[in-house]
Amino acid sequence: MAAEWKQRPEGGGRFALWLIRSIAQFGGRMIARLCLFPITLYFFLVRGPERRASRAFLRRVYGRPASAWQVARHIHSFASTILDRVFMLSGQFGRFDIRVHGREQLNAAIAQRRGVLLFGSHHGSFEALRVLSRERNDVTVRVVMDPGQNAAITQLLNELCPEIAATVIDARQDGAQIALAIGAAAEQGALIGLLVDRARAGEPMQRVPFLGEPAPFPSAPWLIAAALKIPVLLCFGLYRGGRRYDLYFEMFDAEIQVPRRERASALLALQARYAERLEHYVRLAPLNWFNFYDFWQTQSVSQSDRSAADPAAVDVGHGSGRA
Repeated sequence: MAAEWKQRPEGGGRFALWLIRSIAQFGGRMIARLCLFPITLYFFLVRGPERRASRAFLRRVYGRPASAWQVARHIHSFASTILDRVFMLSGQFGRFDIRVHGREQLNAAIAQRRGVLLFGSHHGSFEALRVLSRERNDVTVRVVMDPGQNAAITQLLNELCPEIAATVIDARQDGAQIALAIGAAAEQGALIGLLVDRARAGEPMQRVPFLGEPAPFPSAPWLIAAALKIPVLLCFGLYRGGRRYDLYFEMFDAEIQVPRRERASALLALQARYAERLEHYVRLAPLNWFNFYDFWQTQSVSQSDRSAADPAAVDVGHGSGRA
């Protein structure tokens, strides 16, 4: 599960990451991209669990065994998006061809001035949504993330833009603190980005169909959305190769409803809808799937299902109301 992925050591070391960042800053993106080939080869040869997870995923999505070349391209796509974060966090969006789809739906949600939840995933580059800060300087973008995951990468990139680092909502807090921080950001009319495809160890989750087999998806984001009663949009920043990204915004629900008496079934329906849309975008760009572990692996699900139906699992205030 995701806990296994978090326990895997970062590859390359801090010096290697510093070196590639320095090359990117002083040599430019073209030269830095040349460095991605030996980096890809290193990960392909050395990182066995990630290589096997990639091969298993590609077989699932393509319906046939994946070649070594396809696995290498998968790893290279991931490395490319990490490199591009250097430029995006530096505000150099002019280097990229970013095509925004669903802008009207996003603007309509922002116009309500109630805050907006942007539900993303580890599919593509969530960092690409930072382009909104350039186009809509009247809107604050807050992202819920774990700075401790890939700590070396996070530290080096945060040095590029401390202002963005200050807007991060730390996912290492307990669930109630995260929910309260999200609620406070929503009251300020912010766009709040969450990656909702992985559940942390011990978090409530439910299994729904995804690429042909039930997979575990976290329940907490949907409970938070139901408590806040603000628009939920899906967001996918698909890397298309070279300098092109396609940024998709898709209205999921203007106001999530999770009746207490039907909590488990309502959550299951929401998670199944989300998994269906995630599968759509995964099939659009399979090499953007950056969950390099067995996403479908079975752990203790009984406790997760019980927690998902527990009304006390998440309780967050927003405005004058309580969940």
